[in-house]
Amino acid sequence: MPYLLAHDLGTSGNKAVLYDSCGNLIKSRTHSYPLFISNGNWAEQRAEDWWEAVCLTTRELLEGINPAEIAAVSFSGQMMGCLCVDEKGTPLRNAMIWADLRSTKEEQFVRSQIEEERFYKITGHRISPAYGGFKFLWLKNNEPDIYRKTFKTLNAKDFILFRLTGNFLTEFSDASSLCLMDLNQFEWSDEILEICGLDKKKMPELRRSIDLAGYVSREAAAQTGLLEGTPVVCGGGDGSCAAVGAGCVKKGIANCVLGTSSWISITNPTPIFDPEMTTFNFAHIVPGCVMPTGTMQCGGGSLSWVAQTLNAEYEEIRTSVRETSPGAKGLIFLPYLIGERSPRWDADARGAFIGLTLEHGRGEMVRAVLEGVAMNLDVVLNVFRRYESIDELVAIGGGARNDVWLQIFADVFNARMIKPNYLEEATSMGAAITAGVGVGLFDSFDVVDIFLKRDEEFVPNAQHAVFYEQIKPIFDECYHNLKGTFGAISRASSNTSR
Repeated sequence: MPYLLAHDLGTSGNKAVLYDSCGNLIKSRTHSYPLFISNGNWAEQRAEDWWEAVCLTTRELLEGINPAEIAAVSFSGQMMGCLCVDEKGTPLRNAMIWADLRSTKEEQFVRSQIEEERFYKITGHRISPAYGGFKFLWLKNNEPDIYRKTFKTLNAKDFILFRLTGNFLTEFSDASSLCLMDLNQFEWSDEILEICGLDKKKMPELRRSIDLAGYVSREAAAQTGLLEGTPVVCGGGDGSCAAVGAGCVKKGIANCVLGTSSWISITNPTPIFDPEMTTFNFAHIVPGCVMPTGTMQCGGGSLSWVAQTLNAEYEEIRTSVRETSPGAKGLIFLPYLIGERSPRWDADARGAFIGLTLEHGRGEMVRAVLEGVAMNLDVVLNVFRRYESIDELVAIGGGARNDVWLQIFADVFNARMIKPNYLEEATSMGAAITAGVGVGLFDSFDVVDIFLKRDEEFVPNAQHAVFYEQIKPIFDECYHNLKGTFGAISRASSNTSR
Protein backbone atom coordinates (compact mmCIF):
# COMPACT_ATOMS: atom_id res chain seq x y z
CA MET A 1 0.00 0.00 0.00
CA PRO A 2 1.47 3.41 -0.95
CA TYR A 3 1.82 5.95 1.83
CA LEU A 4 1.89 9.74 1.87
CA LEU A 5 4.13 11.52 4.36
CA ALA A 6 3.03 15.01 5.39
CA HIS A 7 4.89 17.44 7.61
CA ASP A 8 3.23 20.44 9.25
CA LEU A 9 5.90 22.95 10.28
CA GLY A 10 4.10 25.02 12.88
CA THR A 11 5.20 27.66 15.36
CA SER A 12 5.66 25.32 18.31
CA GLY A 13 6.93 22.28 16.45
CA ASN A 14 6.71 19.95 13.48
CA LYS A 15 3.93 17.39 13.24
CA ALA A 16 4.61 14.53 10.86
CA VAL A 17 1.68 12.35 9.80
CA LEU A 18 1.58 9.18 7.71
CA TYR A 19 -1.54 8.53 5.62
CA ASP A 20 -2.34 5.63 3.35
CA SER A 21 -3.84 6.13 -0.10
CA CYS A 22 -7.32 5.30 1.23
CA GLY A 23 -7.29 8.36 3.46
CA ASN A 24 -6.53 6.60 6.73
CA LEU A 25 -4.26 8.24 9.28
CA ILE A 26 -1.70 5.56 10.13
CA LYS A 27 0.38 7.34 12.77
CA SER A 28 1.79 10.73 13.68
CA ARG A 29 4.75 12.14 15.58
CA THR A 30 5.52 15.62 16.88
CA HIS A 31 8.81 17.28 17.76
CA SER A 32 8.90 20.75 19.30
CA TYR A 33 11.44 23.51 18.81
CA PRO A 34 12.03 26.85 20.55
CA LEU A 35 10.68 30.27 19.71
CA PHE A 36 12.85 33.28 20.56
CA ILE A 37 10.98 36.44 21.58
CA SER A 38 12.89 39.67 22.16
CA ASN A 39 12.58 43.46 21.93
CA GLY A 40 8.85 43.28 22.49
CA ASN A 41 7.79 42.26 18.98
CA TRP A 42 10.67 40.22 17.54
CA ALA A 43 9.92 36.53 16.98
CA GLU A 44 12.58 34.23 15.56
CA GLN A 45 13.39 30.55 15.08
CA ARG A 46 16.41 28.55 13.96
CA ALA A 47 15.97 26.90 10.57
CA GLU A 48 18.22 24.03 11.62
CA ASP A 49 15.72 23.26 14.39
CA TRP A 50 13.07 22.82 11.69
CA TRP A 51 15.30 20.40 9.80
CA GLU A 52 16.19 18.43 12.94
CA ALA A 53 12.47 18.07 13.74
CA VAL A 54 11.71 16.85 10.21
CA CYS A 55 14.54 14.30 10.31
CA LEU A 56 13.59 12.98 13.75
CA THR A 57 9.85 12.66 13.10
CA THR A 58 10.42 11.09 9.68
CA ARG A 59 12.67 8.39 11.14
CA GLU A 60 10.12 7.70 13.87
CA LEU A 61 7.25 7.37 11.38
CA LEU A 62 9.26 5.02 9.18
CA GLU A 63 9.76 2.50 11.98
CA GLY A 64 8.12 -0.68 10.69
CA ILE A 65 7.42 0.93 7.29
CA ASN A 66 9.29 0.10 4.09
CA PRO A 67 10.61 3.46 2.81
CA ALA A 68 9.99 2.25 -0.75
CA GLU A 69 6.25 2.45 0.02
CA ILE A 70 6.39 6.23 0.54
CA ALA A 71 4.80 7.53 -2.66
CA ALA A 72 5.59 11.16 -1.91
CA VAL A 73 6.50 13.66 0.79
CA SER A 74 4.93 17.11 1.09
CA PHE A 75 4.64 19.98 3.51
CA SER A 76 2.46 22.52 5.17
CA GLY A 77 4.31 25.36 6.81
CA GLN A 78 3.95 28.53 8.80
CA MET A 79 3.62 31.48 6.43
CA MET A 80 4.63 35.16 6.31
CA GLY A 81 8.24 34.56 7.36
CA CYS A 82 11.69 35.54 6.18
CA LEU A 83 14.69 33.20 6.19
CA CYS A 84 17.79 34.36 4.31
CA VAL A 85 20.18 31.73 2.96
CA ASP A 86 23.36 31.84 0.91
CA GLU A 87 24.08 29.97 -2.33
CA LYS A 88 24.72 26.76 -0.40
CA GLY A 89 21.40 27.08 1.41
CA THR A 90 23.08 27.91 4.72
CA PRO A 91 20.95 30.19 6.94
CA LEU A 92 22.60 33.58 7.38
CA ARG A 93 20.63 34.39 10.54
CA ASN A 94 17.59 33.18 12.46
CA ALA A 95 14.29 33.24 10.58
CA MET A 96 11.84 36.02 11.32
CA ILE A 97 8.50 34.21 11.61
CA TRP A 98 4.90 35.33 11.07
CA ALA A 99 4.57 36.73 14.61
CA ASP A 100 7.49 39.14 14.15
CA LEU A 101 6.24 42.73 13.84
CA ARG A 102 9.47 44.71 13.92
CA SER A 103 9.11 46.16 10.42
CA THR A 104 6.80 49.05 11.33
CA LYS A 105 9.07 51.68 9.73
CA GLU A 106 9.11 49.63 6.54
CA GLU A 107 5.31 49.51 6.66
CA GLN A 108 5.20 53.31 6.93
CA PHE A 109 7.63 53.66 4.05
CA VAL A 110 5.56 51.46 1.74
CA ARG A 111 2.44 53.41 2.69
CA SER A 112 4.19 56.57 1.57
CA GLN A 113 4.96 55.03 -1.84
CA ILE A 114 1.67 53.41 -2.84
CA GLU A 115 -2.02 53.76 -2.02
CA GLU A 116 -3.21 50.90 0.15
CA GLU A 117 -6.05 50.09 -2.22
CA ARG A 118 -3.56 49.70 -5.09
CA PHE A 119 -1.37 47.47 -2.90
CA TYR A 120 -4.46 45.43 -1.93
CA LYS A 121 -5.51 44.98 -5.56
CA ILE A 122 -2.02 43.67 -6.50
CA THR A 123 -1.13 41.47 -3.53
CA GLY A 124 -4.55 40.62 -2.09
CA HIS A 125 -3.51 42.03 1.28
CA ARG A 126 -3.42 45.23 3.28
CA ILE A 127 -0.08 46.85 4.06
CA SER A 128 1.15 45.25 7.29
CA PRO A 129 4.47 44.47 9.01
CA ALA A 130 3.23 40.91 9.55
CA TYR A 131 4.00 39.90 5.96
CA GLY A 132 7.33 38.43 4.90
CA GLY A 133 8.25 41.07 2.34
CA PHE A 134 8.27 43.80 4.99
CA LYS A 135 10.59 41.65 7.12
CA PHE A 136 12.95 41.25 4.15
CA LEU A 137 12.94 45.02 3.66
CA TRP A 138 13.72 45.48 7.37
CA LEU A 139 16.70 43.18 6.94
CA LYS A 140 17.93 45.18 3.94
CA ASN A 141 17.67 48.41 5.94
CA ASN A 142 19.10 47.13 9.22
CA GLU A 143 21.41 44.24 8.32
CA PRO A 144 22.71 45.23 4.88
CA ASP A 145 25.59 42.77 5.00
CA ILE A 146 23.16 39.87 5.48
CA TYR A 147 21.00 41.21 2.66
CA ARG A 148 24.03 41.44 0.35
CA LYS A 149 24.98 37.82 1.09
CA THR A 150 21.39 36.56 0.67
CA PHE A 151 20.96 34.27 -2.30
CA LYS A 152 17.28 33.52 -1.64
CA THR A 153 14.66 34.39 0.96
CA LEU A 154 12.53 31.42 1.98
CA ASN A 155 9.65 30.39 4.18
CA ALA A 156 9.86 27.45 6.60
CA LYS A 157 8.74 24.66 4.29
CA ASP A 158 10.80 26.07 1.42
CA PHE A 159 13.96 25.61 3.48
CA ILE A 160 13.03 21.96 4.09
CA LEU A 161 12.32 21.50 0.38
CA PHE A 162 15.86 22.71 -0.28
CA ARG A 163 17.36 20.41 2.35
CA LEU A 164 15.59 17.42 0.82
CA THR A 165 16.12 18.18 -2.86
CA GLY A 166 18.79 20.86 -3.23
CA ASN A 167 16.36 23.17 -5.11
CA PHE A 168 15.42 26.73 -4.12
CA LEU A 169 11.66 26.95 -4.66
CA THR A 170 8.47 28.29 -3.23
CA GLU A 171 4.87 27.96 -4.39
CA PHE A 172 2.03 30.38 -4.82
CA SER A 173 0.38 30.15 -1.39
CA ASP A 174 3.57 30.87 0.56
CA ALA A 175 4.68 33.45 -2.01
CA SER A 176 1.41 35.32 -1.56
CA SER A 177 2.15 35.59 2.18
CA LEU A 178 5.19 37.75 1.41
CA CYS A 179 3.04 40.45 -0.24
CA LEU A 180 5.58 40.61 -3.06
CA MET A 181 3.54 38.56 -5.54
CA ASP A 182 0.92 39.74 -8.01
CA LEU A 183 -2.04 37.58 -7.05
CA ASN A 184 -3.75 38.31 -10.36
CA GLN A 185 -0.84 36.95 -12.41
CA PHE A 186 0.69 34.42 -9.98
CA GLU A 187 4.15 35.90 -10.42
CA TRP A 188 6.48 38.21 -8.50
CA SER A 189 5.29 41.81 -8.71
CA ASP A 190 7.90 44.04 -10.35
CA GLU A 191 5.99 47.09 -9.10
CA ILE A 192 6.01 46.09 -5.43
CA LEU A 193 9.61 44.86 -5.55
CA GLU A 194 10.70 48.13 -7.11
CA ILE A 195 8.85 50.17 -4.48
CA CYS A 196 10.58 48.17 -1.75
CA GLY A 197 13.93 48.27 -3.51
CA LEU A 198 14.24 44.48 -3.24
CA ASP A 199 16.23 42.42 -5.72
CA LYS A 200 13.97 40.06 -7.68
CA LYS A 201 16.91 37.66 -8.11
CA LYS A 202 16.78 36.99 -4.39
CA MET A 203 13.25 35.56 -4.70
CA PRO A 204 12.92 31.78 -5.15
CA GLU A 205 11.48 30.20 -8.29
CA LEU A 206 7.69 30.00 -8.26
CA ARG A 207 5.85 26.70 -8.68
CA ARG A 208 2.36 25.34 -8.16
CA SER A 209 1.72 23.54 -4.88
CA ILE A 210 1.20 20.23 -6.70
CA ASP A 211 4.47 20.51 -8.65
CA LEU A 212 7.47 18.37 -7.84
CA ALA A 213 10.13 20.24 -5.89
CA GLY A 214 12.52 17.41 -6.75
CA TYR A 215 13.60 14.11 -5.27
CA VAL A 216 15.17 13.15 -1.96
CA SER A 217 18.95 13.43 -2.27
CA ARG A 218 21.44 10.86 -1.06
CA GLU A 219 22.50 13.11 1.83
CA ALA A 220 18.88 13.81 2.88
CA ALA A 221 18.04 10.12 2.63
CA ALA A 222 20.83 9.29 5.07
CA GLN A 223 19.50 11.82 7.58
CA THR A 224 15.77 11.10 7.30
CA GLY A 225 15.58 7.40 6.51
CA LEU A 226 13.68 8.11 3.30
CA LEU A 227 14.68 6.35 0.12
CA GLU A 228 16.91 8.34 -2.20
CA GLY A 229 14.80 9.45 -5.16
CA THR A 230 11.51 9.67 -3.23
CA PRO A 231 9.34 12.40 -4.86
CA VAL A 232 8.97 15.64 -2.91
CA VAL A 233 5.91 17.78 -3.74
CA CYS A 234 5.99 21.52 -3.00
CA GLY A 235 2.98 21.60 -0.66
CA GLY A 236 1.63 24.87 0.70
CA GLY A 237 1.16 27.38 3.46
CA ASP A 238 -0.59 26.12 6.57
CA GLY A 239 -3.74 28.18 6.01
CA SER A 240 -4.29 26.82 2.51
CA CYS A 241 -3.48 23.26 3.56
CA ALA A 242 -5.97 23.52 6.44
CA ALA A 243 -8.63 24.69 4.00
CA VAL A 244 -8.08 21.62 1.81
CA GLY A 245 -8.15 19.38 4.87
CA ALA A 246 -11.52 20.88 5.75
CA GLY A 247 -12.86 20.13 2.26
CA CYS A 248 -12.64 23.72 1.01
CA VAL A 249 -11.48 22.81 -2.50
CA LYS A 250 -14.14 24.34 -4.77
CA LYS A 251 -16.42 27.34 -4.99
CA GLY A 252 -19.30 27.37 -2.54
CA ILE A 253 -17.56 25.55 0.31
CA ALA A 254 -16.43 27.50 3.38
CA ASN A 255 -14.37 26.46 6.35
CA CYS A 256 -14.14 27.92 9.83
CA VAL A 257 -10.94 27.34 11.80
CA LEU A 258 -11.35 27.66 15.55
CA GLY A 259 -7.81 27.82 16.83
CA THR A 260 -6.24 30.43 19.10
CA SER A 261 -6.79 32.80 16.21
CA SER A 262 -9.85 31.94 14.16
CA TRP A 263 -10.79 32.49 10.55
CA ILE A 264 -13.19 31.82 7.71
CA SER A 265 -12.00 31.09 4.19
CA ILE A 266 -13.52 30.06 0.89
CA THR A 267 -12.22 28.88 -2.48
CA ASN A 268 -12.68 31.19 -5.46
CA PRO A 269 -11.30 31.41 -9.00
CA THR A 270 -10.44 35.10 -8.51
CA PRO A 271 -9.59 37.31 -5.52
CA ILE A 272 -12.43 38.99 -3.64
CA PHE A 273 -11.47 42.64 -3.28
CA ASP A 274 -13.78 43.96 -0.59
CA PRO A 275 -14.25 47.76 -0.98
CA GLU A 276 -13.61 48.19 2.74
CA MET A 277 -10.66 45.75 2.65
CA THR A 278 -12.26 43.79 5.48
CA THR A 279 -10.94 40.49 4.14
CA PHE A 280 -7.80 39.47 2.26
CA ASN A 281 -6.65 36.82 -0.21
CA PHE A 282 -4.00 34.12 -0.32
CA ALA A 283 -3.18 31.97 -3.31
CA HIS A 284 -4.72 28.53 -2.80
CA ILE A 285 -2.90 25.23 -3.15
CA VAL A 286 -5.72 24.18 -5.50
CA PRO A 287 -4.29 25.14 -8.91
CA GLY A 288 -5.68 28.34 -10.39
CA CYS A 289 -7.64 29.27 -7.28
CA VAL A 290 -7.32 31.80 -4.50
CA MET A 291 -8.46 31.66 -0.89
CA PRO A 292 -10.35 34.75 0.30
CA THR A 293 -9.95 34.83 4.08
CA GLY A 294 -10.81 36.82 7.17
CA THR A 295 -8.77 36.13 10.31
CA MET A 296 -9.55 37.42 13.79
CA GLN A 297 -6.75 37.59 16.30
CA CYS A 298 -8.30 35.94 19.34
CA GLY A 299 -11.09 33.45 18.61
CA GLY A 300 -10.33 30.28 20.53
CA GLY A 301 -7.94 32.42 22.53
CA SER A 302 -10.90 34.34 23.95
CA LEU A 303 -12.48 31.12 25.17
CA SER A 304 -9.19 29.96 26.71
CA TRP A 305 -8.84 33.32 28.44
CA VAL A 306 -12.30 33.33 30.00
CA ALA A 307 -11.98 29.68 31.07
CA GLN A 308 -8.65 30.36 32.76
CA THR A 309 -9.83 33.63 34.31
CA LEU A 310 -13.00 32.07 35.72
CA ASN A 311 -11.16 28.86 36.61
CA ALA A 312 -13.68 26.81 34.63
CA GLU A 313 -13.08 23.34 33.21
CA TYR A 314 -14.38 22.32 29.78
CA GLU A 315 -17.38 20.39 31.12
CA GLU A 316 -18.24 23.24 33.46
CA ILE A 317 -18.24 25.61 30.50
CA ARG A 318 -20.53 23.38 28.48
CA THR A 319 -22.94 22.94 31.38
CA SER A 320 -23.03 26.60 32.38
CA VAL A 321 -23.57 27.80 28.81
CA ARG A 322 -26.36 25.26 28.22
CA GLU A 323 -28.12 26.67 31.26
CA THR A 324 -28.09 30.20 29.83
CA SER A 325 -30.26 31.63 27.07
CA PRO A 326 -29.14 33.25 23.80
CA GLY A 327 -28.05 36.83 24.33
CA ALA A 328 -26.62 36.08 27.80
CA LYS A 329 -29.21 38.36 29.47
CA GLY A 330 -28.10 41.35 27.45
CA LEU A 331 -24.36 40.88 27.97
CA ILE A 332 -22.11 41.54 24.97
CA PHE A 333 -18.41 40.70 24.66
CA LEU A 334 -15.99 42.30 22.22
CA PRO A 335 -13.28 39.66 21.56
CA TYR A 336 -10.40 42.06 20.87
CA LEU A 337 -8.01 40.88 23.56
CA ILE A 338 -4.90 41.41 21.41
CA GLY A 339 -6.18 44.04 19.00
CA GLU A 340 -7.89 42.89 15.84
CA ARG A 341 -7.16 42.02 12.25
CA SER A 342 -10.22 41.17 10.17
CA PRO A 343 -12.85 42.55 10.39
CA ARG A 344 -11.78 45.67 12.35
CA TRP A 345 -8.10 46.15 11.40
CA ASP A 346 -7.56 48.02 14.65
CA ALA A 347 -4.39 47.36 16.67
CA ASP A 348 -5.78 49.52 19.51
CA ALA A 349 -9.03 47.56 19.88
CA ARG A 350 -9.58 46.06 23.33
CA GLY A 351 -11.73 43.31 24.76
CA ALA A 352 -14.80 44.41 26.69
CA PHE A 353 -17.88 43.11 28.49
CA ILE A 354 -20.73 45.54 27.85
CA GLY A 355 -23.97 45.51 29.80
CA LEU A 356 -22.63 43.71 32.88
CA THR A 357 -25.02 43.61 35.87
CA LEU A 358 -25.40 41.71 39.14
CA GLU A 359 -27.65 39.26 37.26
CA HIS A 360 -24.72 37.97 35.24
CA GLY A 361 -22.75 34.97 36.41
CA ARG A 362 -20.18 32.58 34.97
CA GLY A 363 -22.60 31.07 32.46
CA GLU A 364 -23.62 34.41 30.96
CA MET A 365 -20.01 35.61 30.78
CA VAL A 366 -18.84 32.49 28.98
CA ARG A 367 -21.83 32.53 26.62
CA ALA A 368 -21.19 36.19 25.84
CA VAL A 369 -17.59 35.31 24.89
CA LEU A 370 -18.73 32.48 22.61
CA GLU A 371 -21.37 34.69 21.00
CA GLY A 372 -18.93 37.59 20.62
CA VAL A 373 -16.46 35.49 18.66
CA ALA A 374 -19.28 34.14 16.48
CA MET A 375 -20.70 37.61 15.75
CA ASN A 376 -17.24 38.94 14.94
CA LEU A 377 -16.65 36.15 12.40
CA ASP A 378 -20.14 36.73 11.05
CA VAL A 379 -18.97 40.15 9.84
CA VAL A 380 -16.34 38.32 7.77
CA LEU A 381 -18.83 35.74 6.53
CA ASN A 382 -21.18 38.44 5.31
CA VAL A 383 -18.45 39.90 3.09
CA PHE A 384 -18.20 36.55 1.30
CA ARG A 385 -21.97 36.20 1.16
CA ARG A 386 -22.10 39.27 -1.06
CA TYR A 387 -20.40 37.15 -3.72
CA GLU A 388 -21.85 33.68 -3.19
CA SER A 389 -24.38 31.73 -1.16
CA ILE A 390 -22.88 30.01 1.90
CA ASP A 391 -25.25 27.67 3.69
CA GLU A 392 -22.75 25.49 5.54
CA LEU A 393 -19.25 25.69 6.99
CA VAL A 394 -16.85 22.93 8.00
CA ALA A 395 -15.40 23.64 11.45
CA ILE A 396 -11.94 22.45 12.46
CA GLY A 397 -9.43 23.27 15.18
CA GLY A 398 -9.56 22.74 18.93
CA GLY A 399 -12.62 24.95 19.37
CA ALA A 400 -14.65 22.64 17.12
CA ARG A 401 -14.64 20.07 19.92
CA ASN A 402 -17.10 22.32 21.77
CA ASP A 403 -20.56 21.25 20.58
CA VAL A 404 -22.27 24.10 22.42
CA TRP A 405 -20.12 26.61 20.55
CA LEU A 406 -20.82 24.97 17.19
CA GLN A 407 -24.55 25.33 17.83
CA ILE A 408 -24.05 29.02 18.66
CA PHE A 409 -22.13 29.45 15.40
CA ALA A 410 -24.94 27.72 13.49
CA ASP A 411 -27.49 30.07 15.03
CA VAL A 412 -25.43 33.25 14.56
CA PHE A 413 -24.38 32.37 10.99
CA ASN A 414 -27.82 30.91 10.20
CA ALA A 415 -25.93 28.12 8.46
CA ARG A 416 -25.18 24.45 9.07
CA MET A 417 -21.92 23.79 10.92
CA ILE A 418 -20.26 20.51 9.96
CA LYS A 419 -18.00 18.76 12.46
CA PRO A 420 -15.67 16.34 10.60
CA ASN A 421 -13.92 13.23 11.86
CA TYR A 422 -10.53 15.00 11.98
CA LEU A 423 -10.47 18.34 13.80
CA GLU A 424 -6.77 19.02 14.26
CA GLU A 425 -5.29 17.01 11.39
CA ALA A 426 -6.68 19.14 8.56
CA THR A 427 -3.37 20.87 7.85
CA SER A 428 -1.32 17.71 7.47
CA MET A 429 -4.21 16.14 5.55
CA GLY A 430 -4.14 19.01 3.08
CA ALA A 431 -0.40 18.50 2.58
CA ALA A 432 -0.88 14.74 2.11
CA ILE A 433 -3.61 15.26 -0.49
CA THR A 434 -1.36 17.75 -2.30
CA ALA A 435 1.37 15.12 -2.37
CA GLY A 436 -1.03 12.52 -3.78
CA VAL A 437 -2.30 14.83 -6.49
CA GLY A 438 1.25 15.90 -7.30
CA VAL A 439 2.47 12.37 -8.07
CA GLY A 440 -0.74 11.25 -9.79
CA LEU A 441 -1.95 9.01 -6.99
CA PHE A 442 -5.16 11.08 -6.92
CA ASP A 443 -6.91 12.66 -9.89
CA SER A 444 -7.94 15.85 -8.09
CA PHE A 445 -8.45 17.50 -4.71
CA ASP A 446 -11.99 16.06 -4.68
CA VAL A 447 -10.33 13.02 -3.09
CA VAL A 448 -10.68 14.92 0.21
CA ASP A 449 -14.10 13.26 0.42
CA ILE A 450 -12.46 9.91 1.22
CA PHE A 451 -10.23 11.50 3.87
CA LEU A 452 -12.87 13.68 5.51
CA LYS A 453 -16.08 12.31 6.99
CA ARG A 454 -18.97 14.24 8.52
CA ASP A 455 -19.25 13.29 12.18
CA GLU A 456 -21.97 15.72 13.24
CA GLU A 457 -24.11 18.46 11.75
CA PHE A 458 -25.43 21.44 13.69
CA VAL A 459 -28.56 22.98 12.17
CA PRO A 460 -29.52 26.57 13.01
CA ASN A 461 -32.39 27.11 15.39
CA ALA A 462 -34.69 29.43 13.41
CA GLN A 463 -35.91 31.31 16.48
CA HIS A 464 -32.38 31.87 17.77
CA ALA A 465 -31.18 32.95 14.31
CA VAL A 466 -33.85 35.67 14.20
CA PHE A 467 -32.87 36.80 17.70
CA TYR A 468 -29.17 37.09 16.79
CA GLU A 469 -30.03 39.19 13.74
CA GLN A 470 -31.38 41.76 16.21
CA ILE A 471 -28.22 41.57 18.36
CA LYS A 472 -25.64 41.89 15.56
CA PRO A 473 -26.18 45.63 14.93
CA ILE A 474 -25.80 46.26 18.68
CA PHE A 475 -22.54 44.27 18.68
CA ASP A 476 -21.21 46.42 15.83
CA GLU A 477 -22.41 49.60 17.50
CA CYS A 478 -20.56 48.68 20.70
CA TYR A 479 -17.26 48.47 18.83
CA HIS A 480 -17.73 51.62 16.77
CA ASN A 481 -18.83 53.67 19.80
CA LEU A 482 -15.77 52.52 21.76
CA LYS A 483 -13.23 52.79 18.95
CA GLY A 484 -12.10 56.27 19.98
CA THR A 485 -11.93 55.20 23.62
CA PHE A 486 -9.74 52.23 22.73
CA GLY A 487 -7.33 54.55 20.94
CA ALA A 488 -7.18 56.85 23.96
CA ILE A 489 -6.51 53.92 26.28
CA SER A 490 -3.72 52.73 24.00
CA ARG A 491 -2.08 56.16 23.94
CA ALA A 492 -2.38 56.52 27.70
CA SER A 493 -0.90 53.08 28.25
CA SER A 494 1.99 53.92 25.95
CA ASN A 495 2.72 57.13 27.84
CA THR A 496 2.57 55.34 31.19
CA SER A 497 5.04 52.65 30.10
CA ARG A 498 7.71 55.19 29.12
